[in-house]
Amino acid sequence: YGKNTIKFLRLHREGKKHFVKEVEVCTHLRLSSAQEYLNGNNSSVIPTDTIKNIVLLLAKEKGIPTLEQFATDICEHFMISFCQVVYVKTYIQEVPWQRLHENGVPHVHSFICVPDGIRFCEAEQCRNGPLVVFAGIKDLKLMKTTQSGFEGFFRNEHTTLPERNDRILCGELFCKWSYGECRNFDFDCIWNKIRECILEAFAGPADCGEYSPSYQKTVNSIQMLILSQVPQVQVIDTVLNNTFYNVVDMKNLGVTNDKEVLVPVETPYGSCACTLGRK
Repeated sequence: YGKNTIKFLRLHREGKKHFVKEVEVCTHLRLSSAQEYLNGNNSSVIPTDTIKNIVLLLAKEKGIPTLEQFATDICEHFMISFCQVVYVKTYIQEVPWQRLHENGVPHVHSFICVPDGIRFCEAEQCRNGPLVVFAGIKDLKLMKTTQSGFEGFFRNEHTTLPERNDRILCGELFCKWSYGECRNFDFDCIWNKIRECILEAFAGPADCGEYSPSYQKTVNSIQMLILSQVPQVQVIDTVLNNTFYNVVDMKNLGVTNDKEVLVPVETPYGSCACTLGRK
């Protein structure tokens, strides 16, 4: 049991310069007995209101240097403070605030919300067990308008999809990875590096791109590049929800539409998923 959707903004000041972290936290506990479920005995139950207040107090006292460190602080607090707690799991996601720039100069206290992917992390720990940390990015919308196709797939009497060697590749990406034994990692640096790998593998070189024969191959290329570039990552789960676009037939309007006006296919949409890890 636990407390979901604890939302707050943590403001940190260094002179005139301000720093913000707006997050949503979910924290769940498992206790050493189930007497509250079986017998209605609540003597060991930590109220969810107490859980919420502890999270807010930890944010005040320790700050949020990184999402991963804050999740670790929450897990450690419940393990140390409550002997009846045998398992803690904390999920944190961040609102994507970025500092405003005016003529290339960073503003000291103004920010803009840029929806270019939501950063999140998870930390979980069993009593007498290791701390396990995951991190990820979700709701990252990506598109390339060429260098994508889908050909040579299995066909039977139920297949109506035409083969294409030039199509728009568009999707919303979810990517979650696990770290090995957690040491003093620079979690911010690693997360930014992984995001760069995702964009590089999806798009290819800036002047020409790279051909994608399928959504599945693109997902695998993303995972392979991350594993080759970021040694701290052990396993990656990736889901790519696809958005398809159809070319509008404008013959009745007396014009030829050479893939210049397209409409999205809202539902159903495709999805592919893959888990890849080191041996």
